[in-house]
Amino acid sequence: MAKKSNKKIKIAALGGLGEIGKNLTLIEYGEDIIVVDCGMGFPDDDMLGVDLVIPDLTYLKANADKIRGVFLTHGHEDHIGAVPYLLDELDVPIYGTRLTIGIIKYKLEEHKIPFKPRLNCVSAGDVISAGSMSVEFIHVNHSIADACALAIFTPLGTVVHTGDFKLDLTPIDGEVMDLTRFGELGREGVLLMLCESTNAERPGFTPSEKTVGESLKSIFMRHHKKRIVITTFSSNVHRVQQIIDISVAHKRKVAVIGRSMQNIVNAAIELGYMHVPAGAIIDIGDVKNYNPENVTVITTGSQGEPMSALYRMAFADRAKLSLGHDDLVVISANPIPGNEKMVDKIINEFSKNNISVFRDNSVETHVSGHACQGEIKLLHALLKPKYFMPIHGEHKHLAAAREVARSVGQDASTIFISETGKVLEITSKSAKLNGNVPSGALFVDGSGVGDVGNIVLRDRKHLSEDGIIIVAASVSMEEQLLLSGPEIVTRGFVYMRESEELINDLRRLAYDTIYDALDRGTHDWAHLKNMIKDDLSRYIYSKTKRRPMILPVLLDE
Repeated sequence: MAKKSNKKIKIAALGGLGEIGKNLTLIEYGEDIIVVDCGMGFPDDDMLGVDLVIPDLTYLKANADKIRGVFLTHGHEDHIGAVPYLLDELDVPIYGTRLTIGIIKYKLEEHKIPFKPRLNCVSAGDVISAGSMSVEFIHVNHSIADACALAIFTPLGTVVHTGDFKLDLTPIDGEVMDLTRFGELGREGVLLMLCESTNAERPGFTPSEKTVGESLKSIFMRHHKKRIVITTFSSNVHRVQQIIDISVAHKRKVAVIGRSMQNIVNAAIELGYMHVPAGAIIDIGDVKNYNPENVTVITTGSQGEPMSALYRMAFADRAKLSLGHDDLVVISANPIPGNEKMVDKIINEFSKNNISVFRDNSVETHVSGHACQGEIKLLHALLKPKYFMPIHGEHKHLAAAREVARSVGQDASTIFISETGKVLEITSKSAKLNGNVPSGALFVDGSGVGDVGNIVLRDRKHLSEDGIIIVAASVSMEEQLLLSGPEIVTRGFVYMRESEELINDLRRLAYDTIYDALDRGTHDWAHLKNMIKDDLSRYIYSKTKRRPMILPVLLDE
């Protein structure tokens, strides 16, 4: 039994609540903080130009001396994608299973971390000391190998963080989720269960990964004269292993396209998580040397990402491989919520070119790696938690997980639906949502982190909708004279050659505005620019009902 204490456990998520991705949860007790996962998210449609989204790390930076480690449940991007950005700011130990750490090593090769990262490989069953707390890794099934749940032992009791999981009774690697250990923890007593909720709306149990293998075998048999191009999550090592095994059985060579896919396949082979016969994998440049029926291509792009290999194939955008009638595209993944339009865009483009596409709504080419209601109920029965807090999902998923908990007897007063940044505070006698920690999102655009914010996104949206007008003029404030110009340049507003009358009107209006201001003795550059913007904006709206961005560029001669 844990000793009673006057101290409190504080649990807060810096991401992953009310959203898909960006998962980061912290557990704080006294002077110790444990961080669980550090993931990235996909940008929304209105985040123009943003490459990825990571959690705001302000709270962790302010409490860096308290952090005892970052404990990773598995190697998916929404759980480890922000680790390089965290290490850019903080030198903290990272703990994860072999494949998870192997993937991170490949990721860190692309980042210039100013110190040697402390990456620590662990195995399921290992217990790591973390100040006044300790963390045990527990094997679970998921759509990536080496996934674990975490049992976090605190002076007030045990917190179980499920990570992402499902119960697969016929897993590809033969290792079933460690239900025995969950049962032992339940008998010992569990204070809090933090449970993923991505599939909490779905009844029953998630199908086994092997069902996809049977569907893929059928596809290969029925389309033995076509080159088969399969896109899936690069981290789904078991799925990729099945594709390679089936290809080899059908005497096909396999080419792998996409940097993340190549990195993870290389890491999985190197660490022994994948087994590939010698000569089975060929370079993408050698595909042209084989007949279509003798090649399988495994590629990134299952989420319709504009820079992915599959997108380039669809739109012939500097693609390393051109597709035609002899190709069959198989999408072995479901779109993450919000990515449906991007995936449909690729499928439509293939359809225009008479390239067949199979996806999960026509053939069972994908199964989820996340727990449905059956698995969540099973964990409730095994763990019997005093308190329950669903994580990893939009609000509808969290609410569905709450109803699942209530259906198995969890009292409503012991269930907490939280939000990013909100603190769940647990004492020896009670639990409540109390206070907040700094939280939010940082946008990564190219090599810039956090330098694109809401104002920049607003300007980008403005530019994308109505374009820009640049008014350039040379002005002598000292002599109160317009020396040259104004010249008008537009981008994304109107085609200048077909709108000469409007452009000339704008030039005359800018000329009159500048001279009116100078005649009044204006010496304030900002005031003069605002007058130009206001006058032109009113005129443009009256003529076009548009509101382009107006940028005066005034040179002082």
